[in-house]
Formats: sequence, C-alpha cells, structure tokens
Amino acid sequence: MSELPEFYFRVRENGAAVFRVDTENRQRRIELQEIAVVNIRNGNVKPHGEHVLTDEENAVIAEWMDERQEVLADRDIDDIHRAIDYLNLTTHWVQSRAEDEDLEEVTDRLLLAMHDLRSVLVRKKADRLMKGQKDGEGG
Repeated sequence: MSELPEFYFRVRENGAAVFRVDTENRQRRIELQEIAVVNIRNGNVKPHGEHVLTDEENAVIAEWMDERQEVLADRDIDDIHRAIDYLNLTTHWVQSRAEDEDLEEVTDRLLLAMHDLRSVLVRKKADRLMKGQKDGEGG
C-alpha cells in the first residue's frame, strides 16, 4: 500500500478545509486533524481553532491554492469548449428534430442568451483590436 499524503484538502465551493493526516496513533487508524480553511477566491487562509500554521503548512497550502486555481481555470476553458459543442448540437436539434412545442419553450431564452453572448464577444474583440492598435502605435 502506498503512503498517505501528509495533508488532505476537502474541497468546498470556495476553497477547502485543510487537514493533517495522522496514522501515527495507537490504533493505526487514519485520523484527519483540521488545521485550516482556505478561500480560493480571496486567498484567505484561516487556521482552525487554536492551531497556529507552521511555515511548512503555509507552503503546502499556498502550493495547493496555486494548483487549484490552475485546475479551475482549465475547467472554465473546457466548459467553454463544451458550450460550443452544445451550441452546435442545439443547432442540429433545432434543424432536424425539434417539434414546434419544443421550440416555443426555448426559442426566446436561447435568442436572448445568444444575443447577450454575441454583444459581449463583439465588445471584447473590439477592445482587444483597439488595444492592439494602441500597442502598435507606441512601438
């Protein structure tokens, strides 16, 4: 059996509860001692109870936060790629299989969502183009 890690992160919506894994007890049971709560959004690390975080614990938590932010960013991009696939699948469904009642149920919401998305994408693209022109002028 492989060795357990020294720390365990119980993921929560905005971060994690951090535990020290203890197997060095009389019963050789796995015990989890909560040492901190981490908020990934604002970077706050709150020690649990009276626990004072060691430099090692702070370093492990900081490393986990960096890795977690990368995972979440990767998931965001993956979700967007999936959304593109869903838009294509939706187009195919509308064109080939949707019944009038189905379309009546979703058309207005889809049109508004697509209009909103298109407006934001066009504005962001224009901002990038303008920024590129300004950056090009200064160089």
